[in-house]
Amino acid sequence: MPRTARRDRLWSLIRGLFLALAIAFTLPVAAQETPTQPSGAISTAQDGTEDAAIERRIDGIIGELDEYEGVSVDVREGIVTFGGEVLDGETIPELDALASRVDGVVAVRNTVVENTDVARRLDPIVERTKMRFVQFVNYLPLIVVAMLAGGLVMLVGVLLARWERPWGSLAPNAFIAEIYRVILRLVFVVAGIVTALDILNATAVLTGLFGAAGILGLAVGFAVQDTVENFIASIMLSVRQPFRPNDMVDIEGSVGTVIRLTSRATILLDPDGNHVRLPNSFVFKAKIINYTRNTTRRFGFELGIDPNDDLAEARRIGIETLAGLAFVLADPPPQVWIKDSGDSTITMEFFAWLNQREAAFLPARGEALRVVMAALTQAGIGLPEPSYRLNLSGGALPVVDLPDKENRAKAITLTEMDAEPAPKPKPTPEPVMPDRTIERMADQERASEGEEDLLSHGAPQE
Repeated sequence: MPRTARRDRLWSLIRGLFLALAIAFTLPVAAQETPTQPSGAISTAQDGTEDAAIERRIDGIIGELDEYEGVSVDVREGIVTFGGEVLDGETIPELDALASRVDGVVAVRNTVVENTDVARRLDPIVERTKMRFVQFVNYLPLIVVAMLAGGLVMLVGVLLARWERPWGSLAPNAFIAEIYRVILRLVFVVAGIVTALDILNATAVLTGLFGAAGILGLAVGFAVQDTVENFIASIMLSVRQPFRPNDMVDIEGSVGTVIRLTSRATILLDPDGNHVRLPNSFVFKAKIINYTRNTTRRFGFELGIDPNDDLAEARRIGIETLAGLAFVLADPPPQVWIKDSGDSTITMEFFAWLNQREAAFLPARGEALRVVMAALTQAGIGLPEPSYRLNLSGGALPVVDLPDKENRAKAITLTEMDAEPAPKPKPTPEPVMPDRTIERMADQERASEGEEDLLSHGAPQE
């Protein structure tokens, strides 16, 4: 096919496509702009009297409608012709529907156009503004009465919320009491708005206000989700308190003494004297270990015992040594058992209980470890370190047996045999008193800052 023929065929195809698109876009518009025409049979008896009657009827109708002030009507042989201008173009098709409803109308011709004169279009706005200003002046006394009535209702709510006694007795702490006051004020504010709108006979506005408030509340809720979660957690922690002031707690690894619970965070004082601030939403979901809740607390430690020694004797020595410490409680009694067997040692665990109010936990545990190790060494119970075999040259190394009890006895020199035995370890003569430094610092923090605390000794504790 020649190149010219192909080009002509392509242009024909493009023209056809544009024509089809033009028809597709034109048909809906034409269908939409087709005026409403009367239906039914056309009467053969038609005279000027009937045309005049139709014209008077339609002219009287549109004369009562302000938006058709500049529209003229002419009726001949039952054909109604509208002419003139209107300010709102959307009212033009309504003339066709109006004329078609009049009896005797055969057809409707609508030549009305929209007026684009700036002065003419501003006149209605000025008139409406004047009319609304007059209405506002007429409604002004009623508006003042409505505002006074609504304000009086709101004032009653504010005064009731300021009353300390009922809310302090109903709420477990000051934070919950403040929430009660906020809810009460909010209820009276809504009641005041409803009262004012009811006086103005405008209660229908409440539907829009509540709808807008719902949408706004949903949007704000998504935006401040973390803040809302933290606020709810503060309420739950203040109602069901998992700790008290000066309690020693462990909150997911954060160890410290509780200073206070605020509406936003839980404040701890760690053993180094540093402030630890934890969001209440985190605290509410965290695992909390309260060391102060029970006065008695168990401490323990592990020791590696030589497998060639008498493990039963080591257990007996450990129990007797722990029981002889002044800070160890007799009930529950100390306990010792074998935990595991290693490559070169037998692991034994030693446990005892103490009163946290009378002895410091960590110093007491350290003192018990020192005394038990000394007692086992004095009795000849070996506490060997783990042994490892290293091959540095790549070849086989000679096997070295671990020293057993018999070999150790043979290795003792005559000087050591003649020497006096080592004195038995003496425990600390006085009990290990607890350190109250952190508690005193926490009390000073609570007294100096003066911030309201949500923790209360009268609230239920989990």
